[in-house]
Amino acid sequence: MKQYDVYGIGNALVDLEFQVSDDTLASLGVDKGLMTLIEEDRHHELVRQLASIDHKKASGGSAANSVIALAQLGGRGYYSCKVAADDFGDFYLQDMRACNVATNLDNQQREDGHTGKCLVLVTPDADRTMNTYLGITVNLSEAEVDEAAIEQAEYAYMEGYLVASDTGRAAAIKAREIAERANIKTVLTLSDPNMVNFFKDGLLEMAGSNLDLLFCNESEAMMMTETDTAAAAAEKLKQLSRQFAITLGPAGSLIYDGNETFTVPTGKVDVIDTNGAGDMYAGAFLYGLTHGMDYRTAAVLANRAASTIVTWFGPRLPAERTKALLDA
Repeated sequence: MKQYDVYGIGNALVDLEFQVSDDTLASLGVDKGLMTLIEEDRHHELVRQLASIDHKKASGGSAANSVIALAQLGGRGYYSCKVAADDFGDFYLQDMRACNVATNLDNQQREDGHTGKCLVLVTPDADRTMNTYLGITVNLSEAEVDEAAIEQAEYAYMEGYLVASDTGRAAAIKAREIAERANIKTVLTLSDPNMVNFFKDGLLEMAGSNLDLLFCNESEAMMMTETDTAAAAAEKLKQLSRQFAITLGPAGSLIYDGNETFTVPTGKVDVIDTNGAGDMYAGAFLYGLTHGMDYRTAAVLANRAASTIVTWFGPRLPAERTKALLDA
């Protein structure tokens, strides 16, 4: 039996989430609905302008949120990442420990610098806009890859956001290559339309020629395949990955299990905050696959998880609420 269900590698970001009006969003001068990478000066400027607004704080990053969701459901996860020797780095490490996620941080000397942070701005229409200051995670490299942990996992999960960094992309590729040599299944999430728009070739390099599972939303799928419908995208994605899951928002998800393509619907909910929905979906889906579920059943659980988290404010659910999804 493997020690871990999923080994993940991705950015380590402390999520700072704010509820803001559209007017506030416009006054900040940020692009609504997208993830935008920002420099340190811009980060400090936005923090200053948002100082009067209450916010939530949690350890995050796309793949981290997925591995945490898996752990909350009862799975066993490991996460490779990079944080600094600062207060936010201390918070990140302690929060991951509290979530029962093993990390490389326990075995590394952290460097001076600034731990990455993601300012998540949620508007009344439940849309989320992210401004990300990568900080020290921009230097995540092959040094953070844990070969032994990968070999002790069922799946190796790569975060698409790593494509924006040369060293991060190299780290993801090294993790994939280790997994392939050890016959560990490989997984990639495309993470964000901007990553596909600006770094498509890098994402293809990360995926390699033997990708087992791909996660993406409808927009990312169509951009990746240069098509204009999810169905058309699905046909082309079969050339990229053996299996995949395309999230369709309130319409559920479109699944290819390697043999057939099918849609798994989801229930209607009152959406408060879409932040973390795709991450939650992937984490629940991977939990399902590593705990005896077929692709359809795993998608039902993942749909339920994603449709539940969007009714909450914040990037993840309380642990007991996540665990309860298994009994719904």
